[in-house]
Amino acid sequence: MSKVCAICGKAKMSGNNVSHSNRKTPRTYNANLQKVKVEKDGHVSTQYVCTRCIRTANKEN
Repeated sequence: MSKVCAICGKAKMSGNNVSHSNRKTPRTYNANLQKVKVEKDGHVSTQYVCTRCIRTANKEN
């Protein structure tokens, strides 16, 4: 599974875990991807799409 949105290209981001003593250790944030049926050029395929793009597509319908 690719961790990239098929529509907008949103992918993994990096940041830090911050402890109570303010020590920082690296971590990653994954995009919230869901498997969705998408219609492109007349045929339907299942792709991984972020939830923001799913909400935007529902608003346009």
